[in-house]
Amino acid sequence: MTFHIGPYFENLINWLKDSFPGFFDGIGSGLEAFIESFEFILGWLPPWAMIVLLTLLAWWACGWRNWGLALFSVAGFSLIYLMELWAITMQTLALVLTSTLVALAIGIPLGIYSGRSARGEKLVRPVLDFMQTMPAFVYLIPAVLFFSLGKVPGAVATVIFGMPPCVRLTTLGLRQVPLEAVEASNAFGCTPWQQLFKVQLPMALPSILAGVNQTIMLALSMVVISAMIGAGGLGEQVLRGITQLKIGMGFEGGLAIVILAMYLDRVTHALGSHSQQKQQG
Repeated sequence: MTFHIGPYFENLINWLKDSFPGFFDGIGSGLEAFIESFEFILGWLPPWAMIVLLTLLAWWACGWRNWGLALFSVAGFSLIYLMELWAITMQTLALVLTSTLVALAIGIPLGIYSGRSARGEKLVRPVLDFMQTMPAFVYLIPAVLFFSLGKVPGAVATVIFGMPPCVRLTTLGLRQVPLEAVEASNAFGCTPWQQLFKVQLPMALPSILAGVNQTIMLALSMVVISAMIGAGGLGEQVLRGITQLKIGMGFEGGLAIVILAMYLDRVTHALGSHSQQKQQG
C-alpha cells in the first residue's frame, strides 16, 4: 500500500491558481512595483554619492568615534564599483530590502500574537517549523506557478524563507519582558495597547532587531537560489560563473554578496546594541 501526498498538494496549488488569479496578480504587481521603486531610488544617485551615504549610515550606526565600519564601507563598496558590479548589487539590495520589509510586516505582528497568546504560539510554531525545515528550492515551485519567472517569485520565496527568525525572536523578546514591568503597567492602569507599545515592545526591541538582522541574512542567502528563476542581481552573476565554469566571475559575484552581507549585518547589529544600551540605561 502506498500513499503520495504530492498530487494532492499539486491539485491544491492548481486550484488556488485557477480560482484566485486576480489576487495573485495583485500581489505580483504590488511586489514588482515595490522592487522597482527601490531600484529607482538606489540607482538614482551616482555610485560615489551612494557610497558616501552608505558610509555615513554605517558611521552613524556604530557611533561617530568608531571608524572601522565606515572604512570598510568605503573600501568594500568602492571595490564593488571597480569590479563593475554596482548596478546588479543595487538590484540585489532592492530585492533584499523588499523581501525583508514584507517579511517584517507579516512576521512582527505574528510574533506579537504568538508572544502574547499561548494558543497563538501553539498555532504558529508548527508553521514556522515547516517553513524553516522545508528546502528552499521547494518554495520556488509554487512561487513560479503563481507569479511566473522574474523578481516577484524570488521575493516571495525569500519572504517565506526569511520570516521565521523574525517571528520567533519577536515572540522570545516579548516573553522575556520582566513580569514586574508588566504588573507595574497594570497597576498604573495601562490598557493592553499601551502596555504593548510603551512597555513590552520597547523592552523586547533588542530581540526584535536581532530578528531583523537574521531575516536580512537569510534573504541574502537566497540571492543565488532566486537567480535560478530569473530574479537577476548578484545571484545571476554567481550562477553564470557556475554554469559557464568561470571561476573569476563567480568569485567576484560571491565577494560582492559577502561585502553587502557584512555591511548589513554590522549596521543592524550596531542599531540593536544601541537599543540595548539605551534600555539598560
